[in-house]
Amino acid sequence: MVNCMAAKLKAQFDAEQVLKDTESKFEMVQILDTDGNVINEDLLPDLSDEELVELMRRMVWTRILDQRSISLNRQGRLGFYAPTAGQEASQLASQFALEKEDFILPGYRDVPQLIWHGLPLTKAFLFSRGHFVGNQMDDVNALSPQIIIGAQYIQTAGVAFGLKKRGKKAVAITYTGDGGSSQGDFYEGINFASAYKVPAIFVIQNNNYAISTPRSKQTAAQTLAQKAVSVGIPGIQVDGMDALAVYQATKEARDRAIAGEGPTLIETMTYRYGPHTMAGDDPTRYRTSDEDAEWEKKDPLVRFRKFLENKGLWSEEKENEVIDQAKEEIKAAIKEADNTPKQTVTSLMEIMYEDMPQNLAEQYEIYKEKESK
Repeated sequence: MVNCMAAKLKAQFDAEQVLKDTESKFEMVQILDTDGNVINEDLLPDLSDEELVELMRRMVWTRILDQRSISLNRQGRLGFYAPTAGQEASQLASQFALEKEDFILPGYRDVPQLIWHGLPLTKAFLFSRGHFVGNQMDDVNALSPQIIIGAQYIQTAGVAFGLKKRGKKAVAITYTGDGGSSQGDFYEGINFASAYKVPAIFVIQNNNYAISTPRSKQTAAQTLAQKAVSVGIPGIQVDGMDALAVYQATKEARDRAIAGEGPTLIETMTYRYGPHTMAGDDPTRYRTSDEDAEWEKKDPLVRFRKFLENKGLWSEEKENEVIDQAKEEIKAAIKEADNTPKQTVTSLMEIMYEDMPQNLAEQYEIYKEKESK
């Protein structure tokens, strides 16, 4: 009898088996294969042909923006820049599932979502330069890109709590990378959001590296989506190179939140083709050419292009038109940024303080005199 009871207790408290059972439930969701074929008809989102074309247009436009931004950075015409090529489906298809009244709390790589949510491109360029005008989010429900890794998760819990208290039919969505999911702020944010059942969507863009640290060295968890279990919210892992899968996961998460069912954690399996940032990172030091080649086969633009071509909705001519349009709009925006009055020390001090401390007030007068000469 004692041995029988011991066996039952051992089975009940077999932590390894519980872990295996949990992890087995987080298989990656995919709608399109790498050749653009639909492999999961039941999950196809309800998007019109016009909406599908618009999503592709945004992805192509953003790839050109990334290429031009890298060039502008090398020319010294932009400041801080984090490349986005490879993550277009993860970034833009999730934003495509939002409404104008929803709030975006981005990480520093997530400027494209802000642009398509209404931030003028000129301001995006000024943000890169550290100009205060780049942080003026007029008529855009968003916060400035967060530089502190994971801090946006706590902010999102707060913004979503505010939306709930005000009875708004809107959500707050945030993004971090796999490295951000290792931060304490990540857990605090999702736990608070879960406890108060706030309308939030937490996205982990798992691009395999936190700068140069591989995901395998950050956590023993087989997926990052399963971290949702610890705070009692749904978690899902989706193919982050599959625009339709990302859109559908985000749409369902938004529907849940609006219905009062609380937050969702989405892990998108994606890849950044370039360096972590343009501030000296060399990905060839920690990534192999074979790994890069394998992920290039999964390029979100190539996959979605094939899908649309099979439906007769996309062509090389259309893509070239988008590319030409993007180049012209980028050229105009960087020119406007160049013509924006330079930020001065005194203007920065003025917007930082309503009542300036005495020591800074003295410095303010010194700089004001210098600027007047």
